[in-house]
Amino acid sequence: MEYPKKSPIDQHWLLAAPEPWTRYRTLLDLQGRPASDPEVDASRREMLAHPQVRGLIATASTWGEHPFKRHNDASHPIYALSTLADFGLRVDDPGMPAVVEKVMARQSPQGAFQSLINISPAFGGSGEDQWAWMACDAPTLLYVLLAMGLGGDPRPQRAAEALLWLATVDGWKCAAEPTAPEVGKFRGPGRKSDPCPIATVYALKALAMLPELRQGPAAHAGAEMLLQHWAAPRGQKYYLFGVGSDFRKLKYPFVWYDLLHVADVLSRFPFVHPDPRFQQMVAAIATQADEQGHLTAGSMYQSWKGWSFADKKTPSPWLTFLVWRIRMRVGI
Repeated sequence: MEYPKKSPIDQHWLLAAPEPWTRYRTLLDLQGRPASDPEVDASRREMLAHPQVRGLIATASTWGEHPFKRHNDASHPIYALSTLADFGLRVDDPGMPAVVEKVMARQSPQGAFQSLINISPAFGGSGEDQWAWMACDAPTLLYVLLAMGLGGDPRPQRAAEALLWLATVDGWKCAAEPTAPEVGKFRGPGRKSDPCPIATVYALKALAMLPELRQGPAAHAGAEMLLQHWAAPRGQKYYLFGVGSDFRKLKYPFVWYDLLHVADVLSRFPFVHPDPRFQQMVAAIATQADEQGHLTAGSMYQSWKGWSFADKKTPSPWLTFLVWRIRMRVGI
């Protein structure tokens, strides 16, 4: 696939967007302005006061009250947390200290942060609520804490060590807390020897927040797993995750295994940028832009209806920003 000819980033359109989170991240990530810049500060204050962001904080504050029954439930508080982290909220922002303490209060003996989980007996669990961790939730919690400024806290540091301990030569596999009886014999619907694509994406996103680990063997192994999956025949799946037509539809928030999520995570690792397989990923995204370079959602989560990235008819400033940020990171 040939990469589309690069066109100028329409920063004026992004900076005119009614979404203060888009304006804030555009100023920081595309224009490289410092946090002390008056326009950056103003957009950040507007973001924190925005009703939709306040709603996300309210949802995040219910952490621990709703058990995971399926990890692709976009309405779960963990995805309110990760979206707030994507927007750039910090631990000292209004409403966040109490939420962050709730998360860090539940750290397993292995070091991973736990979630409230309920696994049906049909899938090998007990059907009861249990605090435990899985490879498809613990890395997201670690990402949230690191993104919100807690990299110097020993608890996230210990969680990062646990994440590295779970890494294999094929990325990350389906794994769950071994000391949680309610988790039972649960394992995802795939071969035990296979890597888990979504666990690998989540793990890499957390590792990308730690500069000392971005070039490590775990990061290289995880990135190679995702690149190989992309380049494999369309029908090849790991744990039911494929790279077909649904995978290629633009979708946010970053909940599950899809092209924009994978490309955004991989773009955080400079060693991936020259890889032809990664450049094909970015090309597959860029060709979905309109003549102005604006992007529209190809799929959406109903629980996020009302956000621009959950509108399949109108270009989304936030989706457009995410795609242009990938292209800026890569330099293409």
